[in-house]
Amino acid sequence: MKITAQEEYGLRCLVQLAATAQSGPITVREIAAREGLSVAYVEKLLHLLSRAGLTRGVRGTKGGYCLARPAEDISLGEAVRALGETPTPENLCTQFPGNLDGCIHLSNCGIRPVWLVILYIQRTLDKVPLSSLIQDEKQVELVLLQRSVVPTQGQVA
Repeated sequence: MKITAQEEYGLRCLVQLAATAQSGPITVREIAAREGLSVAYVEKLLHLLSRAGLTRGVRGTKGGYCLARPAEDISLGEAVRALGETPTPENLCTQFPGNLDGCIHLSNCGIRPVWLVILYIQRTLDKVPLSSLIQDEKQVELVLLQRSVVPTQGQVA
């Protein structure tokens, strides 16, 4: 599973909004400066996130962007789907039929169970709230381990 720059940077923008939620909206320029991104790119990401109902713009002199819902009500799965193309059970086996109208393995496919692991990961991300990412790294790791989401660094190959 490939994590795109758009997904990575979009999540980082969401973390900025979650971390500053108590102090009100934050400007695109502030997010861009904190994350080392261009203003134009942050604007693009926030537009995608707003279209998905995860962020909202606030007008005025103290305007900027904020989360549309509390961080604990926004899942990482929602965010990743808003930022990129996420495979679904319907399109996993129909995207690449080769030169034919459909895949010849639709009735019996040894690859399909492997692709279903991606769907498991997506369901797992749906269980992880954005609010869990605004803690320090060790605390986030503990939250994820308690939810049986990720192995510890010692277990990663």
